[in-house]
This record gives sequence, C-alpha cells and structure tokens, in this order.
Amino acid sequence: MTQPTNDVTGSDYLAPINTQTWVNGRHNVRCVNVVQESWDVRTFCFMAEQPVMFFFKPGQFVTLELEINGEQVMRSYTISSSPSLPYSFSITVKRVSSGLVSNWLHDNMVVGSELAVHGPVGNFNCIDFPAEKVLLLSGGVGITPVMSMARWWFDTNASVDTVFIHSARTPRDLVYPRELDHMASRVEQFKLNLIVEKMENGLPWNGYRGFLDLPKLEMMAPDFKEREVFCCGPAPYMAAVRAMLKESGFDMARYHEESFGETPESVVEDAIENAEAAVIEADAIEREDLLRVDFESQGKSIQLAPYETLHTAAAKLDLHIPKACGMGICGTCKVKVIKGETNMEHNGGITDEDIDDGYVLSCCTTPQSDVVIDF
Repeated sequence: MTQPTNDVTGSDYLAPINTQTWVNGRHNVRCVNVVQESWDVRTFCFMAEQPVMFFFKPGQFVTLELEINGEQVMRSYTISSSPSLPYSFSITVKRVSSGLVSNWLHDNMVVGSELAVHGPVGNFNCIDFPAEKVLLLSGGVGITPVMSMARWWFDTNASVDTVFIHSARTPRDLVYPRELDHMASRVEQFKLNLIVEKMENGLPWNGYRGFLDLPKLEMMAPDFKEREVFCCGPAPYMAAVRAMLKESGFDMARYHEESFGETPESVVEDAIENAEAAVIEADAIEREDLLRVDFESQGKSIQLAPYETLHTAAAKLDLHIPKACGMGICGTCKVKVIKGETNMEHNGGITDEDIDDGYVLSCCTTPQSDVVIDF
C-alpha cells in the first residue's frame, strides 16, 4: 500500500498557475467537512478537485444538482461562508421533516461526496448595497446569508457599524451562537442581540424572549432608521419585519431581503395572468407569427409562439436544460443566444456580465425573432 505524503512543495499544491476563479456556471465540487451546528442544522463545506478561488458576494446563493431516488433534483441554498476564505465555500442546512433535499443531505452527504453546483447568483448581498451602518435581521436558518456578510466584514476588518438581531425558537435552536459571541467580543462596532420565542426545561437563558417587535427593535438599535437593513428568514418572519418597519416610517428603499426560498406573490400573480393570456393568444395565433428556435449543437429546431419560453422550446424537443426555480432566480437554466432577439424578465438569477456576453435564463426568456441557441 502506498503511504500518503505530506509534501507541500510539490507542483500540484495550490499552484497559482493552475488556480481558476469561480464564475457563474456549473462546477463539480467535493464535500470536505460536515459540522453539526445545532441539533437539526448542519454545515457542509465544499472544495473543487483543482484549486478554485470561490469569489462571490456575501449573501448570494448556489443551486445544488443532486440525484435522489433516481431523479435529478435542483435546490438552492445560500452560501454561509465568507469569500475571505476563497478556496472553499459552505452551505448550512436545517433538517425539515417534509424536506426531500434537506433530509437527503443530512442522511447522505459525507466527506468525500461529490456533486455539481450552479452559481453563484443573487441580488441580495452587501457588496451592491454598501453602508457604514447596517442592521442584520434573521430568523431560524435564515441567518445564513447575513452570517456570510458578518463574517466578511469581520475577516476583512471592515469599518461597518453592525447590529445583528437573530431570532430562534428556543435556545437550542440557535445557530452559530459561539461564533457570534466571539465576533461581538472582538469588534466594538458589532452589537449582538439574540431572541428566543420560548424556553426549554434545563436550558439557561438571559437574553430577549418572545418575538421581535418595534419596542425591542428600538432598544436594540435605537438608530435603526439610519441603517441599511438586510433581512432573511421564514416568509412570515420577513412579512412581520416589513410591516413593522413600514409602520415605523422606515425608508423601505434601504430594506433588502432574501427571496429565492419562496415564490414571490407578484410572480405567482403574473404567472396566472400570463397563463390566462396565453390561452387566449394560442387560439388567435397565426402560423406566420411563429418564431424559429435553433439549438445549434444539438442540430434541432422548433417553431415557437412569441409568448413561449426558450425552456419550453427545449422541452418540446426532449432537450434537458437544468432548471430549479422556474422564475429567473436560481440561474440554473442559463444558455447563450448566438443570434436573434429575445426578451428576458428575470429576478436576479443572472449577472450583468453574463447578459453582456449574450447569456439568458431560458425559463424566463421569450424569442422576439428567430433565434439560435448555443446548447
């Protein structure tokens, strides 16, 4: 048996000439660590086989490509680590009783497991909305994107006045409590406030109890109206935070929340309206109004109605373009338009750089002329 060596001087050891930079797209990674954060929350850490610098904006997310019970499943998770540690990235996942992917990850993802990820993408991040004073609000495992932001500022010694308010169900449901305490003990400008909904027998607690409300917020962050607010958590939590801030007269232009986990109500309403309009248009459309969509590398083409998406065109031709959210958020279904005009109505799942290079998200892009797709 060949014994492993610890030679760190070899040419394969993080050789700068071989190091690549992470860009939005599909990448193969390997699990290198699993951390039990709380009784039902685990962090999974990933690296690439060849050195890759995982640069991303704190708050962004990736989409995992998994095979569960013989079927391909795509699911998006926020990156919980900081880009200040660039050779790996982490996601933090809460086990949910009815959660297909979360249960699979907890039961099957171990050190050495390999999978594909898509990303990073997301408009919810602290780089695009810089501020000297911020308020981070999180509920449950929704702490992950704002934790990435806090870690980034901590690691880079950024001069950002931060108030971090995290809500959990009970003391044992708190995620990252020791690390947050460490940040608060080392950085004078980092103010930590933890709230638990209820107590459990045998667990001491000296912090806030109940739910986050305006009186508590005014005690924890008296100057909250002067701060940029980043919020993430379950949909009811974020709805309550929005209502509270609006009632207080907060400038909602300075409010930002994670949105990929839930389908926005406006998107659902638009989808219904578009579906109803499509039925009417389908009855009236003439053959000469159809547009041609060519998938060049596949040697396949189809005629498409102007209101149908490029993803629909691929599906009709039995071409599988990976898709997770179906509403332009996850960025999984990216393809390149070589020729022709299209209209894309996305929700943050693609970067301006990708758009400039001719890429679109096929789930939310319709043809405006005959088009040729590189897929």
